[in-house]
Amino acid sequence: MFYDLNVPYTTNYAELQRTLAFLVDLGYNTVALSVNLSGKLPADLASLIPFPLPFPIPPNLHIITRCTLTLNDPSQNHRLTSLTSIYDLLAIRPTSEKALQQSCLSLPPTDIISLDCSIRYPFYFRQKTLLAAIDRGVRLEICYAQGILGTGDARRNLISNATQLVRATRGRGIVICSEAQRALACRGPWDVVNLGIGWGLGKERAVEALQREARGVVVGAEMRRRSYRGVIDVIHGGVKPVEDTTEGIGKDKGAKGKEKVMTRGKRKADDSVDSGDVGNEVEKPLSKRELKRRAARARKMAASDEVKAPESTVKESSDRKENSDVAMAESKDEG
Repeated sequence: MFYDLNVPYTTNYAELQRTLAFLVDLGYNTVALSVNLSGKLPADLASLIPFPLPFPIPPNLHIITRCTLTLNDPSQNHRLTSLTSIYDLLAIRPTSEKALQQSCLSLPPTDIISLDCSIRYPFYFRQKTLLAAIDRGVRLEICYAQGILGTGDARRNLISNATQLVRATRGRGIVICSEAQRALACRGPWDVVNLGIGWGLGKERAVEALQREARGVVVGAEMRRRSYRGVIDVIHGGVKPVEDTTEGIGKDKGAKGKEKVMTRGKRKADDSVDSGDVGNEVEKPLSKRELKRRAARARKMAASDEVKAPESTVKESSDRKENSDVAMAESKDEG
């Protein structure tokens, strides 16, 4: 699955519908519609993206909402926790070095740090600061639409800033998005992979920027919003159906057609043999202990038979001798 987590929301629904349809044709499965906020937030916060959208969307496209907050003054309280409960994703766009440092180190956990790579920053991206944000689970975003439809300076700044980001983060924790306001600025996933390779990313890292890293942002935001401290998620596992055990009450237990009642998955003792098969009971298999007992008993009987055999032969020979002696005496008397 390929993700594009930054498609600006506009009230020009015809152009927005065309952009979403073109992204589906290019192979994207999940798209985040983004709104930009800056300055002090209003007291009554509400989502600026209607749901469902007022036009049909492709059936195989999953749409989520995103808020991109431009951070100018780090000391100002922007109520980030209230925004996380309204939008699916929360992105911070710092405009100064101090705001970037605060976004990476001390702000409440956000999902994405989005840098406008089409402008020239008066500072360098520090490796220690960016890696600290990645270790907290925050991902860094590079948007390519400004370099496609922008001016020559925008393209030059995009290449410079993207290369610097890749060098500072060693290619880790980077998400590549379009930020395309028109369908003309969208590019296919493998074209974006080639862009990432040109900025210094390896091929595997560039593919992960559109798949694994982007999916981690979506799943992490959902876990942070639904679970307890992002660790335990309570879900509804369903209700176990209650078995009706009252059907067999009042029926004759010895009848042929009585119904078997299952209790805790075990069969009752009186139901082990059906009423029609009483005469054809199947013997239970003998245990190992019983087999040993029978073998020992057979050995004893064989040994006793061997002892009795010599005694019988001696007795037979003595009987034969007595019979011969009697016969000889009788013959002498007759003579």
